Amino acid sequence: METMRIAFEPFIEEGARQFIVAGLDNQNSAASGLPSYFPANFVLRGEAGDVLGGLLGLVWGHWLHVTTLWITEGARGRGHGTRLMRAAEAYAVTRGAVGATLETHSFQARPFYERLGYEVFGALEDCPRGHTKFFLRKRLG
Repeated sequence: METMRIAFEPFIEEGARQFIVAGLDNQNSAASGLPSYFPANFVLRGEAGDVLGGLLGLVWGHWLHVTTLWITEGARGRGHGTRLMRAAEAYAVTRGAVGATLETHSFQARPFYERLGYEVFGALEDCPRGHTKFFLRKRLG
């Protein structure tokens, strides 16, 4: 039998990361009968093409899963976050999504998401210590 070991790799090689993620994606697709998933990544760029922020996510299981939304400090407060969220939601609807889900912390953007129609459906206290992690959802369409 082959000897296996566990290695801590804080900066994992991209090919290994993709192999692990694809393995889970394939397992989820087989178990659910929902093989299609679509990246939902939108980038906010300046006039020179420089990255000023963006939204990362995916559509799977008829839901938009927003994993990251971030905008540089100098570009905040101008509606870009709302525009990014609306673009992702509209794209998700074209891919058959009926809802959207995301996570945020008490020190992040919960009021922003609530203004966009998201509602809290769960909370994890003391994550990290002294703060709360919120789980939000929104029906689309």
